[in-house]
Amino acid sequence: MALAEKNKRKKVLIKGNEAVAMGAIEAGCRFYFGYPITPQNEIPEYMSAHLPEVGGTFIQAESEIASINMMLGAGATGVRAMTSSSSPGISLKQEGLSYMAGSEIPGVVVNMSRSGPGLGGISPSQGDYFQATRGGGHGDYRVFVLAPDSIQECYDLIMLAFDMADKYSNPAMILGDAMLGQMKEPLELKKYEPKIFEKKWALTGAKGRPAQYLKSLYLDDGELTEHNWKLFRKYQRMKEDIRVEALYLEDARLVVAAFGSMARVLKSSVKMAQEEGLKVGLIRPITIFPFPQDFIRKTSHQVKHFLTMELNTGQMIEDVRLSVEPGTQVDFFGLPPGSLPAPDVFLKEIKKAYSE
Repeated sequence: MALAEKNKRKKVLIKGNEAVAMGAIEAGCRFYFGYPITPQNEIPEYMSAHLPEVGGTFIQAESEIASINMMLGAGATGVRAMTSSSSPGISLKQEGLSYMAGSEIPGVVVNMSRSGPGLGGISPSQGDYFQATRGGGHGDYRVFVLAPDSIQECYDLIMLAFDMADKYSNPAMILGDAMLGQMKEPLELKKYEPKIFEKKWALTGAKGRPAQYLKSLYLDDGELTEHNWKLFRKYQRMKEDIRVEALYLEDARLVVAAFGSMARVLKSSVKMAQEEGLKVGLIRPITIFPFPQDFIRKTSHQVKHFLTMELNTGQMIEDVRLSVEPGTQVDFFGLPPGSLPAPDVFLKEIKKAYSE
């Protein structure tokens, strides 16, 4: 179905991967570079079919490394560019991400992660949290990371990711997983409200002005130190764009902390706990870098027991523990990839923690 035809309809039943691609085109992405890998192949498939309809360019590169470096080149001209992949492919893109962050070139990367380590499998997993939020590649850099929990957010948040990439002249990432990429649910189409970001740094030709450079190589004494502190200050400014969802915190005795697809399942579990009279709240960081430390710290003033639940062996829990006030108990329940239980299974773990 043509993009223009889809956009005439208010709601469509769509896969998460397709929602990502539709949101990217709506947000003005006109250059896509990628290389196939399951479970995100609907993204390049959609972009290859529909980018040309809006005058855009789709290139299937010869590798993941080539695709991220093509995005670096496109982003340097000030256009909105994107790439997508899945866990092992994102690992290969890390060098390019470091170069983009070091050169302050915007662009959006989507990771519909599979399960690892290594080749792993294609089941839902949140094992790429560290890779996404710690920079992942070499050097002291960060990427603005958003973690959707629905098809609607796959669409909405990629628009935000393009804005954040341009606002901070830095790569931004959407971190989903196999569940979000492959599941279908209704998507309400929205018109993107364009944001204006001046791009005086863009390499669009030097006619009439001095030449300018985008680089990540600094060799003069003290020059790199100054550059890294500049980047650090930028990462601190990103905190003004933190997003977090909170449920049932008013009188909570236990707070469940989770992100992405795990939080989606846990919303049902927490609701079931509430229906049984248990005072259980939920915090879902939508921005996982920057992490909502201040919000969690403030919550821990009133609630002294947190339960972090993830589809891995424990990664976001480190950020939760660093955020809470001293004396707050932080428990963990992890589920390494391979299966995804129903909400009542997680409810048992919530009850166990609640009774302690």
